[in-house]
Amino acid sequence: MKFFDPNNPNEKKKMIAAGVLGLVAILILGYVFLGGSSSKPPSNRVTTVPSPAPPRGPNTTQPPDPPPDEISNLRPVVFTGTVASVTEGDRNIFAYYEPPPPPTPRPVIPQTPTPTPTPPLMANGVTPSNVYARTPGDFSLQISGDKFTPAVHIIFDGRDLPTRFINAQQLFATVPASLILFPGPKSVMVRTPDGKLYSNQLSLNVAPPPDPNQSFTYVGLIGKRSFNDTAVLQNRSSKELMNVQRGEVIGNRFRIMSITDKEIQLIDTQLKIPHKLAFSSETSPNSPYRPPSRVDDEP
Repeated sequence: MKFFDPNNPNEKKKMIAAGVLGLVAILILGYVFLGGSSSKPPSNRVTTVPSPAPPRGPNTTQPPDPPPDEISNLRPVVFTGTVASVTEGDRNIFAYYEPPPPPTPRPVIPQTPTPTPTPPLMANGVTPSNVYARTPGDFSLQISGDKFTPAVHIIFDGRDLPTRFINAQQLFATVPASLILFPGPKSVMVRTPDGKLYSNQLSLNVAPPPDPNQSFTYVGLIGKRSFNDTAVLQNRSSKELMNVQRGEVIGNRFRIMSITDKEIQLIDTQLKIPHKLAFSSETSPNSPYRPPSRVDDEP
């Protein structure tokens, strides 16, 4: 039995069709693997391979079909679906959210302060520079400087004082005792009533006066028939007891003016400032003996 009979026309047609199909397949494969990859990137197209021609019958005399054109067999594919968005290449989808870094603060440019204008008048000093609070009498205040005129006044702690003009370098005023009742610095300057001429500001220190309560404690009273009572005082630093009567001076400064079972009244012999020593009722096991206060005039 022969595999191929050349005298049989049907066998010849089958061989020709098989050869044509093989040639078409070789051309398509060469275009896909060689021509398409070197000329342009692959696209979403589908290549349609023609199906083999059906075998003709034994009485068919038509010649075999010519090889189809491979370009004419290609049809474009239209894609209407949704394309998924491409994720960022450098982002890890499994990492937590990291906020952006805070913005760099702008450098603060310091503003140049506006210079204070120079006062038209000049005040150099005040006399006295220190006084004690609660001084009973008024005191004189002198300001020295330059460019003073008879129109300027001394301003003490915001109060306009009657001022006596001496010359362009010296002014005088009397300060009431009511303006120095409390310790602390007080501002002093000179100025005209309309404010056009003014000077720089000076300071006068009002110091607290010496207080006998910081040195002594009134701890007892010894009464007598003649009412010439004797007070018992204790020195705060040495804890020593001392008996004093009216008219005596303690601490080389404070004179005793009156003695009662509630308080002792004293006066500063230098500043003439009155003070009070209240009777102390504090008791402790280590405190010295305190004579009882007098309730009746007993012998």
